[in-house]
Amino acid sequence: MKKKFLPLALALVVGLGVTSCTVEINDDIDNPTTVVPPGTTEGVLSGTGTLTGTIAKDLLIKKGNYTLDGLVKVTNGATITIEAGAVFNVVTNKTSALIILNDGLINAQGTASEPIVFTTSTKTPGDWGGITIYGEAPIKALNGNTTAISEDGNALSYGGNNPNDYSGIMKFIRVEYAGKKIGDGTSETNTFTFYSVGAATVLENLVAYKGTDDGFEWFGGTVSGKNLVAYGNYDDSFDWQDAWSGQTNSNWFAYQVGTGNFGMEIEASSNADNTPPKVSNITLIRAAGTNPETANSPEITAIQFKKQGTGLFSNVYISGYKNIGSQKAYSVLIQDIATETSQVNTGKIKVEPMTYLDSDNLGVWGYAYTPNGGKTFTNTATVTKVAMTGGAWTTVDGVDLLAALK
Repeated sequence: MKKKFLPLALALVVGLGVTSCTVEINDDIDNPTTVVPPGTTEGVLSGTGTLTGTIAKDLLIKKGNYTLDGLVKVTNGATITIEAGAVFNVVTNKTSALIILNDGLINAQGTASEPIVFTTSTKTPGDWGGITIYGEAPIKALNGNTTAISEDGNALSYGGNNPNDYSGIMKFIRVEYAGKKIGDGTSETNTFTFYSVGAATVLENLVAYKGTDDGFEWFGGTVSGKNLVAYGNYDDSFDWQDAWSGQTNSNWFAYQVGTGNFGMEIEASSNADNTPPKVSNITLIRAAGTNPETANSPEITAIQFKKQGTGLFSNVYISGYKNIGSQKAYSVLIQDIATETSQVNTGKIKVEPMTYLDSDNLGVWGYAYTPNGGKTFTNTATVTKVAMTGGAWTTVDGVDLLAALK
């Protein structure tokens, strides 16, 4: 069973004052070969080393430079604790990813000046599989099912019954060049992926940098995120399905450059009865010359709702969404009449107040069919860009990822 009281566990780890040792993790969960310091139950990486295989006992990773090699899975009640300033160079000649299973925990707390960073030497989008967390919060999958099978190549069941489930804490973490397909080579992995993660989990100050799929994707669950940055991701910056319903989200920023689809793609797996997630302070900016992954694709709008997707968004700033060829870009696109009838018309989709600048099709929502009337809006001058305090956590190779906010 997953441990629920991480702060106490952390206090015990710190109080023990464990010293360095070599940690080697074996893929055999029943016989993990974790070497531990005398008198403790924790393993420690103390500045260098390789993270690999299955982690079935608590592991403390101190500030330093490490290698992440292959699929690393945290399970069996173990907590992986990562200190500020830890940097992981991910092996790219095989499938690599960090996966927190629903009986594992993560406590990774960087700082603005010393973030935790996952990167690659080749600096190529799609180099690895990113970070995935599984929890035990509720979902509503297709046909109202309360469980589903993950799309990440692991083919794991997800979906639980604890809306306040706790999977850990992630703060000031930057993940670079993720999105690699694992398993069958076509399954979806994002930079950050959350399967049925619960509301007690903490997600703050996270950067998804140049991944080949979505920056952040939620599959059901109730967790919320604050100060999230999606920069240069090929698919959607923010995406969810399975009736994700986080209620305390704030300060989301997406900068789409080079290749990018929707700023936000929203669905509820065709479940009309769902709780709309709430997000305050959203900024979506699309750089000039940014194209969708597939030529002539209609996926160039800022926010798309489909399949009964919902959301209550306030203080939304959108800029740079232009028509490309015959395809039109909108601030908001409603993809199907069922979503308009059940969600727009009942007040479960709101994007207001909003400012929509330097873009095409001002003042109107878009519809992929002939709507019953159609929504119009007026720019609200008081809506401004998201305010974030940058630092090392939002700087890559000397580039300030928050420059467009200034």
